[in-house]
Amino acid sequence: MNTFPTLSTPSGPIPEDAPRWNPQRLSQMPSHRYRDVFSRVDVPLQDRMWPSRRLTAAPLWVPVDLRDGNQALAEPMDPARKRRFFQLLVAMGYKEIEVGYPSASQTDFDFVRLIAATDIAPDDVTIVVFTPARRDLIERTVESIRGIRNPVVIHLYTATAPVWRDVVLGRDRDELRDLILAGGRDVLRTAGDLPNVRFEFSPEVFNQTEPDFALEICDAMTALWDASPDRPVILNLPATVEIATPNVYADQIEYMHRHLARRDAVILSVHPHNDRGTGVACAELAVLAGAQRVEGCVFGNGERTGNVDLATLALNLHAQGVDPMIDFSDIDEIRRTVEHCNRIEVHPRHPYVGALVHTAFSGTHQDAIRKGLAEHRARAAEEGRTESDISWRVPYLPIDPADIGRGYEEVIRVNSQSGKGGIAHLLESAYGIVLTRDEQVELARRVQRHTDETGREVTAEEVLRMLRASAA
Repeated sequence: MNTFPTLSTPSGPIPEDAPRWNPQRLSQMPSHRYRDVFSRVDVPLQDRMWPSRRLTAAPLWVPVDLRDGNQALAEPMDPARKRRFFQLLVAMGYKEIEVGYPSASQTDFDFVRLIAATDIAPDDVTIVVFTPARRDLIERTVESIRGIRNPVVIHLYTATAPVWRDVVLGRDRDELRDLILAGGRDVLRTAGDLPNVRFEFSPEVFNQTEPDFALEICDAMTALWDASPDRPVILNLPATVEIATPNVYADQIEYMHRHLARRDAVILSVHPHNDRGTGVACAELAVLAGAQRVEGCVFGNGERTGNVDLATLALNLHAQGVDPMIDFSDIDEIRRTVEHCNRIEVHPRHPYVGALVHTAFSGTHQDAIRKGLAEHRARAAEEGRTESDISWRVPYLPIDPADIGRGYEEVIRVNSQSGKGGIAHLLESAYGIVLTRDEQVELARRVQRHTDETGREVTAEEVLRMLRASAA
């Protein structure tokens, strides 16, 4: 009897070229309906240089939670939540923040006006506003920013990929180029004389656009806006819908990096989405390939599977000894604020911020962590330095939980998968009780029986009771 009648267990032939150790069969999945990226986009790059580069500095981070993230929420942020989120981003140290889509809603328009009327934005924070290439919407956007004392970026976008041209916009390449340039002229006409305003252009769905056409449009925009080193133009190249392995996106970014006109007058930006689950890898490889600026959301919120996760990217750098230039010293407060503003909970296994990411239940992991923490304390004492100052090398913990405002209480928790090392750690950390190895083995048997019978984890208090019961 089939326990899962809605599933079709693969029953096709084993491919002729499959090795003898791989018995997988062809399935009923309609994979033939889809084309791979190489049949759609030809990236003319053979002598790629990004694979041999290393990440040695943080790019300019640009959170888009208040615009791209907000438009993906079932309940978009009200003014209070939006202001709270903006204040969080400022406190964390972000210096360029996309604050909204002023022509899309009155709430977004009013929030930009709030920035103009108050001092909630420090002078060194650049405000980014987002608009499609349509005259009335551009004019509404420029109206929203008038009077803002901060530097401002007007972000103009239009989709450029063939499917979007054919199905959504109904324009060929020449017609779309004319539409984009007309939008660029409208931006220039309405805001070109404002001293604190710069311009950004996104060929939306860049990653599915022919490279020669993307290059042509981007060069036309930097020429129209007269990009210069003193007033650079941001060219933002989104993986709007992720369709390929990250190396393909890196090739596309390096191609643009090496072929753009006025390259010294361009800030090359990327905006990866996460449809294939590789948004972080796409962003990291894109920076290796020449990107200088990364747009994303703090914990990866966004439409479909989300935008690239800026916290993961930043803390990945931190874990390699590179200053992320953003503060995560109280990551739980950041999480609480983001959850409140988005009304979406962060998954407990989310990288770095999840409630369980520093927790070990497995006995072998617990033993290694316990020994690693002990060695760390001993090494600090031997060197006469604080534990927060010496190099970190505790197994299974990529970074010190203390770096992001967490303690060690939750690092080891005990359930039926745990061993004597984890049980000993609970007693040592909670009560200062140090057991001999024989005592650990005996107590572990009792705890194992209890957790097997109950199916749940045990607390340090429960372990202490079992220890006392065994001694009675």
